[in-house]
Amino acid sequence: MPFVTESNRIYYEQEGRTLAEITFPALDDTTVNIDHTFVDECLRGQGVAGRLMELAAAELERTGRKAVATCSYARRWLENHPDQAEKLQRKKG
Repeated sequence: MPFVTESNRIYYEQEGRTLAEITFPALDDTTVNIDHTFVDECLRGQGVAGRLMELAAAELERTGRKAVATCSYARRWLENHPDQAEKLQRKKG
């Protein structure tokens, strides 16, 4: 599945239709907000949302940015992947 990576978005399109997407707009120069994940019904149950999170985590690590997560799926994924959460999440305080 060929995902397209932009500075604050990773997505998969087929025939001009977005079938999977994660967005993480910048809050400041070093922090983004993972605020949205979407997987079309035709792809659900295939691990696509998890793959989007993996790709987003790699992109944030590559660019030296940290994240907060307001998307419920992203929060749950980070809870289930504490190694990634440790590297990615902005420290409170």
